[in-house]
Amino acid sequence: MAREYVHRAALAEVFLTGWQETAADTFHVTAQWPRFHSFYADETGLYDPMLLCETIRQTFPLLAHAAYGMPMGYALSWSRFQYSVNPQEMDIRQRPAELELRVRCHDIKRQRSVPTRMSMTIEVFRDGQLMAVSETGFGCHSPAIYERLRRGRTEAAALMRTAAVSLLPEAVPPARAGRARPRDVVLAATDTPREWSLRIDTAHPILFDHPLDHAPGMLILEAIRQCSHAALAPASPSVVSGMDITFNQYVEFDSPCHLRSSTVATADQTSTTVSVEAHQDERPAFTALATVVPL
Repeated sequence: MAREYVHRAALAEVFLTGWQETAADTFHVTAQWPRFHSFYADETGLYDPMLLCETIRQTFPLLAHAAYGMPMGYALSWSRFQYSVNPQEMDIRQRPAELELRVRCHDIKRQRSVPTRMSMTIEVFRDGQLMAVSETGFGCHSPAIYERLRRGRTEAAALMRTAAVSLLPEAVPPARAGRARPRDVVLAATDTPREWSLRIDTAHPILFDHPLDHAPGMLILEAIRQCSHAALAPASPSVVSGMDITFNQYVEFDSPCHLRSSTVATADQTSTTVSVEAHQDERPAFTALATVVPL
């Protein structure tokens, strides 16, 4: 799989292995997970749900480019992302996990035959067993449209250099965020209970695999996951088995982004739902509901 098709610079970060069209707007995508990853690692002994999310994310540019003719150089922007995974199918076994993603594309908008917006419904199977389901919607932007959307904030390398010289706020203790290493923590503490600021390390080799002009979607998902663990800490080992996220705007490097969390009462006694709201420059940046299940 060519890395350009999944918008990755490092070949080691390409998890998709192939694709084919099985019917109109319906596709079979294959993927393989390594038994260990330097960032997508979970202290519980399971595959990290964020590895699942990154694998699903890679299907967006792959199919937009390869199946629908979106030119290279176009940018994708999430509007909504939802996933739900069965943790019992996420165990690490003796061989790398071989996955099958069954993808249905719908609500496709085009301009001059090139997609400008689309949604995907995805089922993820492992060894014939349904492991996860996902729904997503995203926009496809030409360089000219993206320039207008970003209002001139498109010089990714320069923006990252500026962000890199800014002093990173101190990370919360890794264990509280559900991580093992301080470098992988994307939250910094504030003086307000259950409120954190987003910690954007543009030198992170996985989250910033290539130059970007804003905080990437996978960093946002990681922040939501860490917020969920921090909101419930200290607690027994758990996994974020699902998220439902709405993206309202790009998260910029040069302004604090604050995240607030709260638990949500539900009838389900086997899981906890955590609500996460993020604001930047007093505007909503994203909102999410995360489902946390004990192990």
